[in-house]
Amino acid sequence: MSSMTQQGLFELLVKAIVLLTALPIHECAHAMVASRLGDQTARNLGRVTLNPLAHLDPLGSILLLLTGFGWAKPVPVMSRNFKGVSVKKGMILVAVAGPLSNLALALAVMIVYKLIFLVVGGMGLLTASNSLFAMGIILDTMITLNIGLAVFNLLPVPPLDGSRLLTALLPYRLYYKLMQHERIFILVLFLLLWTGGLSLPLSFLQYYLFRGLDLVTIFVGGTIF
Repeated sequence: MSSMTQQGLFELLVKAIVLLTALPIHECAHAMVASRLGDQTARNLGRVTLNPLAHLDPLGSILLLLTGFGWAKPVPVMSRNFKGVSVKKGMILVAVAGPLSNLALALAVMIVYKLIFLVVGGMGLLTASNSLFAMGIILDTMITLNIGLAVFNLLPVPPLDGSRLLTALLPYRLYYKLMQHERIFILVLFLLLWTGGLSLPLSFLQYYLFRGLDLVTIFVGGTIF
């Protein structure tokens, strides 16, 4: 097996690890917040779980493996069941829960990365090895892809979380008028992903979020950059 083939398989394996962790955490966060707000729809469907089988969407999973951006099955939310909170505020809380969970996971992984490679490594207690190198790549990729998922899912296009934010930020009449063209928005999203039209803005946001998390965790041995 050539080195390029081995590298490609390793990168696919790393993305699969992210797929089985980041997306279930993302969707479980949506379901948990909806449940806390009084809507038990997702809980009754078994979506308050970290089991990947309950959340993964075939197309979204394939896109994540191929492009680094993807989605899981949307968590059903019945906003009329919310208690003690307005529909708009409740929808905002449910929508941002997923991306925030990915940022929290990225933050946790970054702390682990720094503890291993900055703190322990700085003390001269690490020895170079293939397994250590592989661990570094896995952790770095988990950080990058979780940040990427958070940014990507806030795009205001169904089935992404940003489309749910629109329900809270736009007048209902305008929102439902836009959603009549949902299929067109999805096709445009796929076209932009395929042609790389979203690469620059998404990479820009990813970079500064990465730098932000890097600075937030500066207390753990310094910065990565």
